[in-house]
Amino acid sequence: MQTLTEKKSNLVKVEFVKVHSKAQLPSYATEGAAGMDLTNVLDKPLILKPGERAKVPTGLIMVLPEGYEGQVRPRSGLAAKHGITLTNCVGTVDSDYRGEICCLMINLGNEPYTINPGERIAQLVISPIVQASTKFIEKIPEETKRGAGGFGSTGK
Repeated sequence: MQTLTEKKSNLVKVEFVKVHSKAQLPSYATEGAAGMDLTNVLDKPLILKPGERAKVPTGLIMVLPEGYEGQVRPRSGLAAKHGITLTNCVGTVDSDYRGEICCLMINLGNEPYTINPGERIAQLVISPIVQASTKFIEKIPEETKRGAGGFGSTGK
């Protein structure tokens, strides 16, 4: 039986360079997973106190094809169980970035949390991007039913 990955003909080639001996190749935990797990390369446990932030290295440099980005997202289990998330919610790794992928983590929980060496800390989603052409115009060309209504204007 073929895996979901083998069935897809539109696979995107993403390569990684190890910049730390403990770096692990990102991988999908399940066949239908959208994100690959990223692990840390800490040399010793890191205790994040409530409200504390830390830049946690993965030991990886990613080589993406032009037209794609890597989205570094929080792991839902860490967020739900411990209040551990990323300070920038979703981090973007651009196709021309050649530095180490690091995760900017924060403890929003009520208890200290220990990040152990090699632990899965985030997930990486590869996504196509579209760049926009921008310009100023004098006025909005047409009104819409919604207009300028925002922040709850369409419901609770």
